[in-house]
Amino acid sequence: NLMVQLRVNGTEHSLDADPDMPLLWALRDELGLTGTKFGCGVALCGACTVHLDGVPVRSCSVTLADADGAEVRTIEEIDGKAAEAVQAAWQKLDVAQCGYCQSGQIMRAAALLADNPSPTRQQIVDEMTANLCRCGTYNRIFKAVERAAREV
Repeated sequence: NLMVQLRVNGTEHSLDADPDMPLLWALRDELGLTGTKFGCGVALCGACTVHLDGVPVRSCSVTLADADGAEVRTIEEIDGKAAEAVQAAWQKLDVAQCGYCQSGQIMRAAALLADNPSPTRQQIVDEMTANLCRCGTYNRIFKAVERAAREV
């Protein structure tokens, strides 16, 4: 193990950890930030989505070494106009069913709107279907992103 420096939600952390440890496990097990969920462990489902320098990434496939020097933002401290609009739309439209994938969905939607505040329906579909929802709430997800886009 080595001391790994990690900046998460604006706070510097020194972790005595393996630099090859997935960021997901450092967030959940070392820092207690359990809003980021474990889904598949192979970067396919998106439940573990966080922002790395503003870009949505699968934290199960990003190592601590990969995150060194970057700003990691999790669902616990997501901020900005796009994030606020997305969270408000999620609540207003009651998007979540079981809720397990929703932190990853919100992180992806907020990054989409921060990058493109006026996406087309097809751009929303293309972006958001990269994250899986086993309950199939995609139509509510798409509507919530459209609603949030009107507020950004």
